[in-house]
Amino acid sequence: MSESEFLLEMNNISKEFPGVKALDDVTLKVRRGSVHALVGENGAGKSTLMKCLFGMYNQDSGEIILNGNEVKIESSKKALDCGISMIHQELHPIPFRSVMENIWLGRFPMKGVGPLKFVDEKKMYEDTERLFKELDMDIRPNTIVGEMSVSKVQSMEISKAVSYNAKVIIMDEPTSSLTENEVELLFKIINKLKNNGVSIIYISHKIEEILQIADEVTVMRDGKKVGTWMANELTEDMIISKMVGRDMTQRFPDRENVPGDVVLKVKGMTSPFTNSFKDVSFELRKGEVLGIGGLVGSQRTELVEALFGLRTIEGGKIYINGKETKINSPIDAKKQKIALLTEERRATGIFPVLSVLENTVVANSNKYKKFHFLLDDKSRKSDTKKAIEKLRVKTPSYKTLIQDLSGGNQQKVLIARWLLTEPEILILDEPTRGIDVGAKYEIYTIISDLAKQGKSIIMISSEMPELIGMSDRIMVMCEGRLSGFVDRENATEEEIMRLATKYSA
Repeated sequence: MSESEFLLEMNNISKEFPGVKALDDVTLKVRRGSVHALVGENGAGKSTLMKCLFGMYNQDSGEIILNGNEVKIESSKKALDCGISMIHQELHPIPFRSVMENIWLGRFPMKGVGPLKFVDEKKMYEDTERLFKELDMDIRPNTIVGEMSVSKVQSMEISKAVSYNAKVIIMDEPTSSLTENEVELLFKIINKLKNNGVSIIYISHKIEEILQIADEVTVMRDGKKVGTWMANELTEDMIISKMVGRDMTQRFPDRENVPGDVVLKVKGMTSPFTNSFKDVSFELRKGEVLGIGGLVGSQRTELVEALFGLRTIEGGKIYINGKETKINSPIDAKKQKIALLTEERRATGIFPVLSVLENTVVANSNKYKKFHFLLDDKSRKSDTKKAIEKLRVKTPSYKTLIQDLSGGNQQKVLIARWLLTEPEILILDEPTRGIDVGAKYEIYTIISDLAKQGKSIIMISSEMPELIGMSDRIMVMCEGRLSGFVDRENATEEEIMRLATKYSA
């Protein structure tokens, strides 16, 4: 096979962090004008490998060959200069600036002469408009980014990566926040880029998506390359078994919980905002997993945040164990033994620059007060170590910064945080977003065990198989309204989608 077929070669790449060998002699070869999927469990080394390619990390050993020439990529700027761009899993736009300013940041078109140069706003607007037209994206260039939905911001980041005219584009979980229509549009853009000779390195935990879009698939496990295969030779089960190193005969754990008496009753909960949830009523039983389904904009997250006291309500009543309760803040919710795992792990969950210990105990700080102004460090360490062990968190130490853990292990720390508050009602908003199949199963097991112990779970999920596989009942929302309930025995993707579009225009 001719070497010229490969636009990019990463040969024998190794990278170590204190206490962890993140990459161990990994080789990746990407053909010109192809989609090369990179898969593996959280912590397998996928993102670390791509950060070496994009100049965010410098590899300890190995070489990078681009277009037949060895390149040294010491920074992200050098990567962009070499024709490599990256769409990151975690979005970090400048929220108070416009879309076009975010896209052309650091390379604004200028006008004027000598020192009297100014940003050419008109040209920047026209260039952005032309870019969106080429990509069939419906975004106004002067929209303030902070006012856009997460899916629109993701679309903007995709267009920004394309704007560099890169020959290699790394897409790290590009569809994690996209609607089905937006995913379809992304795939059209990818095919257009392929036809223009651009190579895409595509990282995703959505295996059905990989089989749909990829030409080749490389599997990584524990910092090593397992192998590379043509995508049309693989099945979903084959990829999963290569990822986890064992056969996954069961996607969801056996259910042993038996729902009991009603512990939470919500009647007519209504938001003061016109386009939000209105007149929502439901019940939650002891030891039950109540799933909440719906499309983007159905106001599921807003509803549970109001239940936790993060949002105001205009009308409606909340009953806990038959007694009417007012929840005006998260402090009120915690007093009522309610906990909330938020939707966006990075934005509203973890404290990235704090340790695993600090992230685990932060919601329960009052328990560790000693002499009113000191903290009982011994108890904090003890509880953190027990939580790490119980939830099988993979971390070098409780002192490790949480930002250095994989997404699945970060999520386990957040679950541990709330379990330390000893809740009776646990609200989980997209608990497995951006997490691999192995870590998903572990989180499913935690949920099932909690339900078996009599804890009541509300679980929002955009993944139909997860919603059906984990829920005792499914409550479906559409356009801020409750559109119906589905029992587990009668739950199908078609019925859930029918209810999720019941009130759509």
